[in-house]
Amino acid sequence: MADTGIPRAGSSWYNVVPDLPAPPPPPLHPGTREPVGPDDLAPLFPMDLIAQEVTTDPFVEIPEEVREVYRLWRPTPLVRARRLERALGTPARIYFKYEGVSPVGSHKPNTAVPQAFYNARQGVRRLTSETGAGQWGSALAFACAQFGLECEIWMVRASYDQKPHRRSMMELYGANVHPSPSPLTTSGAKVLAEHPGSPGSLGIAISEAVEQAGAADDTRYALGSVLNHVLMHQTVIGEEAREQLALLGETPDLIVGCTGGGSNFAGLAFPFLREKLAGRMAPRLLAVEPSACPSFTKGRYAYDFGDTAGFTPLLKMHTLGHGFVPDPIHAGGLRYHGMAPLLSHIYDLGLFDAVAKPQRECFEAGVLFARTEGIVPAPEPTHALAATIEAAREATTETVILTALCGHGHFDMAAYDRYLSGEMEDFDLSPERVAESLGRLP
Repeated sequence: MADTGIPRAGSSWYNVVPDLPAPPPPPLHPGTREPVGPDDLAPLFPMDLIAQEVTTDPFVEIPEEVREVYRLWRPTPLVRARRLERALGTPARIYFKYEGVSPVGSHKPNTAVPQAFYNARQGVRRLTSETGAGQWGSALAFACAQFGLECEIWMVRASYDQKPHRRSMMELYGANVHPSPSPLTTSGAKVLAEHPGSPGSLGIAISEAVEQAGAADDTRYALGSVLNHVLMHQTVIGEEAREQLALLGETPDLIVGCTGGGSNFAGLAFPFLREKLAGRMAPRLLAVEPSACPSFTKGRYAYDFGDTAGFTPLLKMHTLGHGFVPDPIHAGGLRYHGMAPLLSHIYDLGLFDAVAKPQRECFEAGVLFARTEGIVPAPEPTHALAATIEAAREATTETVILTALCGHGHFDMAAYDRYLSGEMEDFDLSPERVAESLGRLP
């Protein structure tokens, strides 16, 4: 690795921004429309994370305190899906990076742990956040327990009802969990007054968590996706996968990841994008999103709020509109109205592709994967599996496919029950609904 200047996996996080052909647009203050500065973000984040959000360094060293917690599950296994290959009759070689071995069963602790560490080091007492399917909330609750922080989570109502055991896991780690929208915040109460049966959305839950964080000096906010520092923390996935494939003498031709806010896909893809930009390999990168919430494929690249109530800075991203409330699909972690600004910028540069998949096709892929490889995937990575299986079936040569299995589905059996019973439905997002939501962009 010395000849490229790339640190060994596990020692540093990778920041893709300095390697891009053009810098991403800055977040803007909603009042002045000027780029936000550190003082604008200080009420929500500790200074270490603000510095990481805007750093131009290609690598950021991982603190030893964070590495110590990482060692509970990292490095994660890279597995060749030989049984799936045989079932598909494909000449392709399929590898998956399995993040379900983490304490909470997903990739989310990769960023929850450093976020809790930096907040604790600054003297913060409590962290607030939102969660969709519950993986992020579980990860943050776990991370807060490691560093002695209190944790308060607003869980999207649809997932709160569908996945009570995720709620139990958060409470087991010591978190307080509220369904969102809730009457505990002005933003949540407003949504309930207008839509009493609202299934909620990540945008609404973000508003509630941000509102609570901004109201107390000893409280800060933690975000599980979207922001630059979050995507950077997740690059431990791709850096490990790159080294593991090199040990096997393999070079990926296709890299596939599911996208909601974008941290899982970015974490896998960014280290390989660096190699592609440097001319050391040439994989195709493919992001897969749900048809019910297709911010890449049907959204607009524009400045928008990251939350429903408009508390956050304006972020230039692929968005369906901050007021968009997705249908209650079972991949709760992919129900976000926008995409990470950094990923949106890279997509706008034409450096990767995106497709949208309906949930029944994705669950079909999840069932096939479980019956061949033995692992029950979470609903979110079944989107990547559906695209992986499609590519493997179409392959006529020994294509090498790499995907991220970003979490297991042990808490999602009710969703699989609906699929197996034939009760699961696909949601068709109409152009009129998208246009109506985009018409309210700031």
